[in-house]
Amino acid sequence: MSNPSPTRKFWQEAGRIPGYPLTEKIHGWFYMRFPYLYIATGTGSNRLGRVGAAVIGFFQRIFRPRAAKPGAITFADTYHGKVVPLRTARELVSVKENVRIPDLEQVIPYKLARSLILDQPDHIAALDCPCRAARENPCLPLDVCLIIGEPFVGMVLKHHAQRARAITSAEAIEILEAEEARGHVHHAFFKEAVLERFYAICNCCSCCCGAMQAHRHGTPMLASSGCVVQVDESRCVGCGECESHCQFGAITVNGISLVDRDNCMGCGVCVSHCPQEGIELVLAPEKGIPLEMSRILAGE
Repeated sequence: MSNPSPTRKFWQEAGRIPGYPLTEKIHGWFYMRFPYLYIATGTGSNRLGRVGAAVIGFFQRIFRPRAAKPGAITFADTYHGKVVPLRTARELVSVKENVRIPDLEQVIPYKLARSLILDQPDHIAALDCPCRAARENPCLPLDVCLIIGEPFVGMVLKHHAQRARAITSAEAIEILEAEEARGHVHHAFFKEAVLERFYAICNCCSCCCGAMQAHRHGTPMLASSGCVVQVDESRCVGCGECESHCQFGAITVNGISLVDRDNCMGCGVCVSHCPQEGIELVLAPEKGIPLEMSRILAGE
């Protein structure tokens, strides 16, 4: 018997999730089949999205939305990212064996979509970033979204052959390192409609990324890495490199670099761009638990 098509496998996998609603199955299929339309509409970058945003805004002005009840499921619970430093991103694209960890409750602070299930994790695709592709003057290059595992890689390669290519783990690491050098942030993305699990590493910039912009405007779509940066005052010369590379506006320079712990997401980009090697990532328990693959795979 021949292997099922990626789309068929997606539906088969969705059918194995207890209580998984048909609406989410259709939602997930649409998202993977038409990611550019989906993201451009969601970010208001196309006409449909702009009209939709205007209509929603009109009704919100007339009918003030009620505050979410404590414990209620929000949009951020269904579609979110975990900030990961470069080391963790490298680990995620280097997994060789299938992984099935159904609930990362201690690591992913959202009510939904927090499973780490990797089927054929050595299948990796570089996809043109839908967020960048939706912008008039996007950051380049475009092919920096890393889709990981099946059936997701098969779907993007089949349906977006002009915008996706199969790559090796080594090539994925090259993309991650190049994006780090550009000052971009690595996020491990999870989505309820995408089989309630991790499916991609996006390399994000605040000027193009819809999730980062939504987070900045009050929709808490991004979870901290579980770390914050700490400045060695004896090394800092106030050059401002860290401030200019911080995508979250968490660093200001006043003689030396000052870190706003509330805004710092622990991405580590400033660490790799400090010419004085005067910044380090340190654990911050109040920020959550890091996504450390070695410990997770060891069952710790």
